[in-house]
Amino acid sequence: MRVVPAVDIRGGLCVNLVQGDYGQETVFGQDPVSQAMKWREQGAELVHIVDLDGARAGELRVKDAILQISAVRVPVEVGGGIRSMRDLDAAFEAGAARAILGTAAFRDPEFLRTATRTYPGLVAVGIDARAGKVSLSAWMEDTEADAIDFARQVEEAGACRIIYTDILSDGMMKGPNLDATRAVAKAVSIPVTVSGGVSSLDDIRRVCTAEPDGVDEVIIGRALYVGAFTLPEAIEVAREGP
Repeated sequence: MRVVPAVDIRGGLCVNLVQGDYGQETVFGQDPVSQAMKWREQGAELVHIVDLDGARAGELRVKDAILQISAVRVPVEVGGGIRSMRDLDAAFEAGAARAILGTAAFRDPEFLRTATRTYPGLVAVGIDARAGKVSLSAWMEDTEADAIDFARQVEEAGACRIIYTDILSDGMMKGPNLDATRAVAKAVSIPVTVSGGVSSLDDIRRVCTAEPDGVDEVIIGRALYVGAFTLPEAIEVAREGP
């Protein structure tokens, strides 16, 4: 199980939202680049970058930050607002190791297919779900689309991975929705990353029990920033397993 610390960027700051609500924002740092470097120094193999401004605007806004982070050899995946080949190209040109499509993958399946053909093995799809239904546009637009059905579609389109976020768990520090994540992982053959709600080392142990089902990464944000545990502790627990 790989632990992936998150750096959410809004207005050039390192922040965290509760359930994706821009009105419930906590600023945890002035410099996202330094924060990404800190996670790397503490053992992160990959850092999860979320462009919150880009997610609302519908275009990538953190190219400069990706460039600075990649310049100091911190591998990153980036998502939020990537809705065109121009933005996708920009993310990889800036040094991203993996790009995440969300809203664009849902609205434009042909774009997803083009993206996965152009960058095979490097394009993941973020499925953000509220009560099992896909949510779009920085979680501001709910749909009636079933998350599991969408997971099957993006696998067929060539996505290398699914990053599944349960919106109602995100930022709540009450544990991840592991049942929903397992259901998605069992429905597809590509690996799945669980995101949202991890609050303790016991939560990480629980996540490890889903590894046989295809869940091999866990993204952690708020819990690290508030000091619930350290990144090295999380990595060690993930290495040990359940």
